[in-house]
Amino acid sequence: MEEAVIVRAKRTPIYKKNGRFGHLGVHELLSPLLRAVGGDVVSLIDDVIISNAVTPGGNVARLAALHAGFPETVPGITLDRQCSGGLDAVRFAAALIESGMGHCYITGAAESPSTVLRPRAMFSTPEIGDPDMTEAAENVARRYRISRKEQDAYKVRSFERAWCSWKQGFFKRCIVPVTGCASDEAFKRKRPMQRLVERARPLKAGGTVTAANSSGIHDGAAVLLIMSRSLARKLSLTPVLTIISGNTVGFSPLLPSIGPVKALSELMDKQHMVPADLDRIEVTEAFAVKIVAAIKLLHLQEEQVNCHGGALTIGHPFSASGIILCIHLFYQALEEHLSYVAAATGSGGGVGTSLLFHGI
Repeated sequence: MEEAVIVRAKRTPIYKKNGRFGHLGVHELLSPLLRAVGGDVVSLIDDVIISNAVTPGGNVARLAALHAGFPETVPGITLDRQCSGGLDAVRFAAALIESGMGHCYITGAAESPSTVLRPRAMFSTPEIGDPDMTEAAENVARRYRISRKEQDAYKVRSFERAWCSWKQGFFKRCIVPVTGCASDEAFKRKRPMQRLVERARPLKAGGTVTAANSSGIHDGAAVLLIMSRSLARKLSLTPVLTIISGNTVGFSPLLPSIGPVKALSELMDKQHMVPADLDRIEVTEAFAVKIVAAIKLLHLQEEQVNCHGGALTIGHPFSASGIILCIHLFYQALEEHLSYVAAATGSGGGVGTSLLFHGI
């Protein structure tokens, strides 16, 4: 059976909704990335698999491929599993390669909430309950007794990690400039985060989730070039991450922030591993409570998790955040001697997805 490997990984800078990228559609965010990772191997690409949660309609993967100047022979498919969709795009490409049905894919995700005016889609039925994401995060905080103090402390720690990584040039390696922008909006000015998190008011009366310990709404895109190991060898491209396994699980739509715990627990059981076997774990920082829950319930060490910060500082372009997790792992694997690493997300409707990789 062929192994699926990641050989390239890039993303756009991340900007707030209605900000610097407010005039760009999903396909316009994607096309520079497609050219950057696939331009010299475009004749070998079997498909472009893109996740998009806040959809403008149509097949944005196909549109982006055409906009990038790819030949008409390169198709495209767009999928939606909300914030878990990016990891699922990777999972699907890996399955196609391992089955022998293809050899080379660009996978990724993109979001342009600035250009979509539709209200939020339903994630669950009225009979079960369809909470907004803040309410759902509060449900997890109450269920697992996660205090505001814990959430705020994680936010500050993640913020400092992200700024340190930016100063060291970690994110510069990840980014393809778009419309002259080459850095994330978050790093224009450093704010006194400790004071901000302490002063922030709860988003729900009597709650613990605040604007400071939550991510915002952002525009951005991220992609990976995934191919069979044999093709990478033929092209003299270095496999940086090998995709070992992955899974998607369903659970209560009232508790979407517990998704990484559910998905990683099942994946570790399937692989006869425990989280302590992982050198690094990347989890989408939609809310600080999500990461605190994962650390507590999976008995993780803080130094394992989100070593370069995450969406709480950089921004959260929904399904693209899952691909950004993979990009962080990709460049960590290039810089360090890593063995097993994992990425995990939780998403609206009560779905969690995780992926297990082996480093070079």
